[in-house]
Amino acid sequence: MLVTVLKTCSEPAGLEKWALAHNVTIVPAIAVGMTFVVPFDGSELAETALARAVEYGRALEEPVAAISVVPERKGYAREKGWIGPDEAFDIDAVIETLREQVKSIAPDATFEYERIREFPPEQRLAGRIERLAQQYDPTVVFLGSDNVGRVVTPLASVGVHVAADNTYDVHIVRQTSPPRLAGLEPHPDFYPDSESDSE
Repeated sequence: MLVTVLKTCSEPAGLEKWALAHNVTIVPAIAVGMTFVVPFDGSELAETALARAVEYGRALEEPVAAISVVPERKGYAREKGWIGPDEAFDIDAVIETLREQVKSIAPDATFEYERIREFPPEQRLAGRIERLAQQYDPTVVFLGSDNVGRVVTPLASVGVHVAADNTYDVHIVRQTSPPRLAGLEPHPDFYPDSESDSE
């Protein structure tokens, strides 16, 4: 039977020899627990942030996770554009729509959501999003922003609180155009007008 253990700098001398004798594979600790996380609410810049995470993930061989916190409140759903003015609120349908959006942009990404009954203040909502994100031990959190200094989507001003967490790096996505960084391949299916724009 093959067993996997984590290799750390404090490993005892001769661990590799013991592992060979007992058919044990040693995996470097750096190979686990590194993920790009995208708080996702289905908005245009949330989609762009997810596409950007996929682009960086492919370049750096990092997995991507999209997370959503969905309050069970009609007002919030209308504010986010999840339902129309006279449309009934079906939270399961909203979650499925978010899941399908994530899948269309990042087929290999993990999608995780949390349903909450209340519509909490921004800081508490950000706290729930942070707790979801922390489960993935993220190296980078990708957030959408409409302009310098003001994070608005995917989490409205909730993003300000999420970005304030100093346990991970934050990548602010402000433009819906393809990335211009050399060595970073644009998402092949996300920028339909990019070819015509570059001509």
